[in-house]
Amino acid sequence: MLYALTGSLESGMLYAIMALGVYITFRILNFPDLTVDGSFTTGGAIAAVMIAGGTSPIIATIAAFIGGLIAGACTGILHTKGKVNALLAGILMMIALYSINLRIMGKANISLLGTDTLVTNVNMLLVMPIIVLLIKFALDWFLRTDLGLALRATGDNPRMIRSFGVNTDNTIITGVSLSNGLVALSGALIAQYSAFAEITMGVGMIVIGLASVIIGEALFGARTVVRATLAVLIGAIVYRLIVALALRVGLEATDMKLMTALIVIVALTLPMVRGTMRQKALIRKRAAELEQAGPTDAARGGGI
Repeated sequence: MLYALTGSLESGMLYAIMALGVYITFRILNFPDLTVDGSFTTGGAIAAVMIAGGTSPIIATIAAFIGGLIAGACTGILHTKGKVNALLAGILMMIALYSINLRIMGKANISLLGTDTLVTNVNMLLVMPIIVLLIKFALDWFLRTDLGLALRATGDNPRMIRSFGVNTDNTIITGVSLSNGLVALSGALIAQYSAFAEITMGVGMIVIGLASVIIGEALFGARTVVRATLAVLIGAIVYRLIVALALRVGLEATDMKLMTALIVIVALTLPMVRGTMRQKALIRKRAAELEQAGPTDAARGGGI
């Protein structure tokens, strides 16, 4: 049990970087970006090929991040300059990345066993919290800069921010690019942690990222950017713990996609159900108050 808990914490922190990327497009830009499934694999593929070829793991991880930036920029350009629907642009880029990733890897999977990686001989529970928090603080800082504020305003009200002279095409391209850069960085770290990269490692990542964001917001709220990014990090860890618990109670690994979909459905519908119940309770309370106040008012009316 302790081993499963430790593994969940380690992988949760690695996936938390991907969840931060999904948070940028899903919550800040309101952009349904499905490029994530492809760019996650792109990050793992670039890192694995370069490390297996003898390149420093640090340089390979940076190259993976840059690869994700480029993939995201292509999606952003396709949407803003090519006037392609955001959802369709993400799907097209995801499909294109499948072939590109195969070209990068040269085969369906690459093993990193016996090679030095960033996670070799490293205590993940000590190092990863520092790395993840540094990325979170950097993202918090970026979202408070002029460009970051323009990015947030673009997601909230693009027409208004355009009236202030901001080029929303550039902010969308920047946001989608940064999002996929973080996703690819997570893919590179996951490949090194798992000691292999394969062409299907990114399948379903968008749903896992959404589950992390939604769980985090449902548990901790998202009133400020600082709180929202922290909620996303914790949501990613909570998601991995839920998955580990599901495996412990007897579910098969093949059931995890269904499990993820159910988690997202519950997290999406729970706030609505809670709001409806709260509203009904308020109506009942108000009706009871009016019922109690009725005879009193009548008595006052008789006295007059």
